[in-house]
Amino acid sequence: MKRLLCGLLLLAVLVPLTTRQADMLRQRPVELKLGQPMSSTLVRLFAGEHASTLALRNVVRVMFYFGSFFEDNPNRVKSLPEYANMYQHLVQAVRLDPYNMDAYYFAQAAFTWEVGRVREVNAMLDHGIKYRTNDYLLPFYAGFNAAYFLKDYAAAADYFQMAADRSGNQLFVRLASRYFHEAGRTDLGLAYLDNMIDSASDARTRTIYEQRRVALLAVQALEEAIDTFQERYARLPETLDALVKTGILAELPADPYGGSFYLDEDNRVRTTSKFAVRSEQNDMDSSTRPEEVQR
Repeated sequence: MKRLLCGLLLLAVLVPLTTRQADMLRQRPVELKLGQPMSSTLVRLFAGEHASTLALRNVVRVMFYFGSFFEDNPNRVKSLPEYANMYQHLVQAVRLDPYNMDAYYFAQAAFTWEVGRVREVNAMLDHGIKYRTNDYLLPFYAGFNAAYFLKDYAAAADYFQMAADRSGNQLFVRLASRYFHEAGRTDLGLAYLDNMIDSASDARTRTIYEQRRVALLAVQALEEAIDTFQERYARLPETLDALVKTGILAELPADPYGGSFYLDEDNRVRTTSKFAVRSEQNDMDSSTRPEEVQR
């Protein structure tokens, strides 16, 4: 009897202690590491018929690594994503297998909006365009990047024309003629994001684009309100608050990234968040050159 009571007492003490310890272990900070890939020359030399499998391994490894930063409690992760190493893994993947669409799609999702490495992404897309000759999505992505981010409308027109030729869809021609020479490109961004959301097969990637779409819809609403203000008062508003004070808008839309919208010196709508979750995440090494994909 005494043994039973002692056992029950010990159990009553150990259970809460064990539960507390387990909770502490779940909440402890973690540091995720990806590391640099092996030499691409050596990998290609010995890959042989397993090249596509090794390419897929690289892509899956990068996706699982990056996805770990968006788990249920991302604040536990005390390190930032190794964007430079992520990019090099994807570069190696498309060198091994230029037909791996997941590599191009993930690079487009992760390195344009969030990191701002558009030229590197377009270099990778150019690599894929040479091999995936019937694929209209790669020139579509590259054309959007050239127009929306780089403001290189001549290059964007070439990419969109290529997308039109490959798909037979004149939407790309209309986009080229309608948006390339306009100063504001919000509609182009929304058209692009709608396509990306429809094409997304990964829930996390789709969430990234849906959040961006909400932000651009807010910008579009503000731009339309500014046009209404200018038509009504024959001048531009000094601040966005004027749109609310004059009754054009009931309230200013919220920035889903947590920033505040404002007018810059050129009367363009901007936000303090710069549409980035964590602006300090742009750690891709400046020595990374777009032409490395072509080696």
